[in-house]
Amino acid sequence: MAGGAFVPSGGGRHHEGEVTAFVLVTCFVAAMGGLLFGYDLGITGGVTSMEPFLIKFFPSVYKQMKDESGSESQYCKFDNQLLTLFTSSLYLAALVASFFASITTRLLGRKPSMFIGGLFFLIGALLNGFAINVGMLIIGRLLLGFGVGYCNQFESLGTGNILPKVNMESKF
Repeated sequence: MAGGAFVPSGGGRHHEGEVTAFVLVTCFVAAMGGLLFGYDLGITGGVTSMEPFLIKFFPSVYKQMKDESGSESQYCKFDNQLLTLFTSSLYLAALVASFFASITTRLLGRKPSMFIGGLFFLIGALLNGFAINVGMLIIGRLLLGFGVGYCNQFESLGTGNILPKVNMESKF
């Protein structure tokens, strides 16, 4: 029979680590790293269904959306390769950048690599914010993807580096 529902109140080991405000903030920041992908997916899905966005960057998709011929697939409302490239470019760039982020960290160190990841984010956000055509939009998404790839590596690396030090020799 499975156990573990009740824990005795006394006689357990005492650990040095305490749940402090610093530890809680560290856990919160680490959890935010996992939200990068989900938040972007939600925002991108919402933006790609906005009429002003489609009119400016994807007029053929907008025309297809307004076409009431009934030929739309139940599974793929926007059957457009350029729109698919816009959506998936961030994730593909994040995949590629995650391989290079570890090499950059090994060669340059943690702080310069974090700075490079931040620059990718900054330049990508500026390009997306001031985009006047689809090319600028996709290049901005690629740069944001590189930033996500770098930050995805630092999520675990940074969390491990800022946690309180514990003397592990006395534990074994």
